[in-house]
Amino acid sequence: MLKIVVDPGVLISARLSGRGAPAELIRSWLDGQIELIVSPYLLGELSEVLRRPKFRKWLTLKEVEDYVSFLENHALMRPDPPLEHGLTPDPDDDYLVVLARSAHANLLVSGDSDLIDLVDPTPPVLTPRRLITLLDELDRP
Repeated sequence: MLKIVVDPGVLISARLSGRGAPAELIRSWLDGQIELIVSPYLLGELSEVLRRPKFRKWLTLKEVEDYVSFLENHALMRPDPPLEHGLTPDPDDDYLVVLARSAHANLLVSGDSDLIDLVDPTPPVLTPRRLITLLDELDRP
């Protein structure tokens, strides 16, 4: 089973839209096709962003709490690793690469071009759509 770290932006898209590749990714996790890895910092970032006033038209604060709590209780929780800098063009993304490496994730999933465009990253970075395509290919006999 693939172990993946998912950028909070993808988790936000999955919760807000309920459709598209980010939502399919969550369904794949709930169906047991992949293992989702989270950390306190990742969940904190997710919670902080979803609590912003601009998201109130889609989610109540209670719904944000429930979503983050569900991920905390059902995903594979890993401790926040020591931060390394200079791994990505955006220093705010470095923690995702460090988390994925320290948790021995097979993949990092993001829609962020700063991560997608990394040259030979470890682990590889896929878009949500590319992950869904990969899962479909792995399911074929």
